[in-house]
Amino acid sequence: MYGFGDMIQKLKENPKTIVFPEGEDPRILEAASRLLAGNFLKPILLGNPDVINKSAEDAGYNIRGAQIIDPENYDKFDEMVAEFCELRKSKGMTPEKAIPMLKQTNYFGTMLVKMGIGDCLLGGATYSTADTVRPALQIIKTKPENTIVSSCFILVRPSATGDNEVIAMADCGININPNEDELVEICGETVNCAKRFGVEPKVAFLSFSTKGSAKDDTVTKMQNATKKAQERYPEVPIDGELQFDAAVSPRVAKQKAPGSPVAGHSNTFIFPDINAGNLGYKIAQRMGNFEAYGPILLGLNAPINDLSRGCNAIEVYSMSIITASLA
Repeated sequence: MYGFGDMIQKLKENPKTIVFPEGEDPRILEAASRLLAGNFLKPILLGNPDVINKSAEDAGYNIRGAQIIDPENYDKFDEMVAEFCELRKSKGMTPEKAIPMLKQTNYFGTMLVKMGIGDCLLGGATYSTADTVRPALQIIKTKPENTIVSSCFILVRPSATGDNEVIAMADCGININPNEDELVEICGETVNCAKRFGVEPKVAFLSFSTKGSAKDDTVTKMQNATKKAQERYPEVPIDGELQFDAAVSPRVAKQKAPGSPVAGHSNTFIFPDINAGNLGYKIAQRMGNFEAYGPILLGLNAPINDLSRGCNAIEVYSMSIITASLA
C-alpha cells in the first residue's frame, strides 16, 4: 500500500475539510474515524445525525470531531437553493425544482464545496459514478483552461530497491475517444496529479505504433497530440507515439525509439482511448501486482472523486487523502 506520508504531512500543516455524501454508510464511518485519529482531515458527514451516531457507536468508531449535516435540517438551505438556482438559471432552474434535488446528498454535498464549506468531496460508496460526476459538472464545473473532465489512475507496487514504483495512467475512466486537444488536456492534468505522488513525470503517448511504424488515423491522432503537448508543456519530458514495450523497456527503446527523452523509462502513460486505458490499468493491477488508486477525477475547479460501490474502508481512507491533497 502507498504510504501517503508526504501527503499526510502536508495536510497536517494545512488541514482540509472533506464532504462525504454517504455519511451513514459504515465504510465511510470507519474511514472517518481513522482520518480523525490522524488529525489531518476534517470530515463532514451527510445524513441523519441519529442514524450516523448510533451506527458509529454500535461499531465502535470514534467520530467525535466530525461535522454532521442533515440536508433536511440545514440552516443555510434557503441560501443554498438560491445559489443553485443562480448557477443553473440558464437551464431554467427554479426553487421548486431545486429543493428536491438538493435534498439528495450528492447535490447537497457538491453545493457545500461550491459554497466553500467543504474543500473537496468523496462520493460513490452507494451512488453511481454518474450520480457523483453529474452534480460536479453542473455545479463545480471545469477549470477555465479546461474543456473536459478526465481521470487518471495512480498505480503503486514495491520495487526491488525497497521504494515504491509509482506510475500514472490516463484516461482510463471518463473520456471514451478523446481528440488531440483533449489528450493534451488529459496529459497536463495527469502530470500535475502524478507530481502529488512524488513522480517526476516522463510522459509516453501510447499507440500500437512506434514513431510511424504503422499508419492509421489513431496513430496520427497520437502523433499530433504528442506534438501539441510538447509545445504546451515544454518543461515536461514527453514523447510519442510509442508502443508500451518501447515506453518501458530500455532494450526495446534502443531499437525502436533511439534518442527519445522518455522511451525505456516512461512513468506517465496517455492512452488513445478508454478501451486501451481501462484494459491497461486493469492488466497492470491484476497481473503486474500494482495497487490502483482511482479513478482520480481531473480538470474540475475543486476536487470531487468517485469511489467504487464495492469499496472497503481502507480504500475510502486512501481516496480521502488523495482527494484532499488535490484541494
